[in-house]
Amino acid sequence: MTGAVYDTKHWFHERNDKFWPGQEFGLEIDEILHQQRSKYQDILVFKSKTYGNVLVLDNCIQCTERDEFVYQEMAAFLPLLAHPCPKRVLIIGGGDGGVLREVVKHPQVEEVVLCEIDQNVIDVSKKYLPNMSKSFKSSKATIHIGNGFEFLKKHQNEFDVIITDSSDPEGPAEALFEKPYYSLMKAALKQPHGIICCQAECIWLDLPLIKKMSIFCRELFSTVAYAIFSTPTYPCGTLGFIVCSLDKNIKLTEPIDVQLADQLDTRYYTSDIHRAAFALPAFVCKELQLQKQ
Repeated sequence: MTGAVYDTKHWFHERNDKFWPGQEFGLEIDEILHQQRSKYQDILVFKSKTYGNVLVLDNCIQCTERDEFVYQEMAAFLPLLAHPCPKRVLIIGGGDGGVLREVVKHPQVEEVVLCEIDQNVIDVSKKYLPNMSKSFKSSKATIHIGNGFEFLKKHQNEFDVIITDSSDPEGPAEALFEKPYYSLMKAALKQPHGIICCQAECIWLDLPLIKKMSIFCRELFSTVAYAIFSTPTYPCGTLGFIVCSLDKNIKLTEPIDVQLADQLDTRYYTSDIHRAAFALPAFVCKELQLQKQ
């Protein structure tokens, strides 16, 4: 069975036998705030007892007000603090606005283009996740509603950093975990320092997928690394990013400007956290065969 069971007076139980068989995660519901079927996915927002408002897409938790900052900060600053001058940034997905909120904090960033396929996610987030979506008003932000594949095809050699903020590889997000998509991102990057950072699932549940991704990323990019971080409302409490650069001399595991990294207005990310995120367990290192930087 894939899906979720919830009662407006009781609990939301997230489970997906395709991606995390034999387990589920539950949050106690205070109130259902919004439900709809958009053109692309089921959208649910509920107020939880302990995690604030919760955004759910296709029965999978995307973010909660209590712990969302961890994902957003890591998605933004792992690539931004590895790039020497990230002036122009593209975010694929990220309709809740959280990654955008963090990217615009970087003083060198001049323009951020966000390409989200589902306008409804943006609208719902503006209403129910105001702290995450507040940077849609930023003068640095340009919002494009459309397919990320098609957008990338029309924008080559344009971006210093590309961040893919996707849901699990199912439905509209499935193609974002395949080599053709990564090839398009590579073509859209500026030479010679272009960096991508993409949501890359959980080491406890998705290691075969992560291994497959790391293999084709090494075929496409000069430097590849995998980072993990902790957040309680994702399956197994951990999630990862695959970070890749066109520059063979760049050190993705070390922030390029430690002083800036530690002066940013963050709640999770620091220069020490940046380094620590790339310190992988032995079984992951063995499986991915990623070279130590």
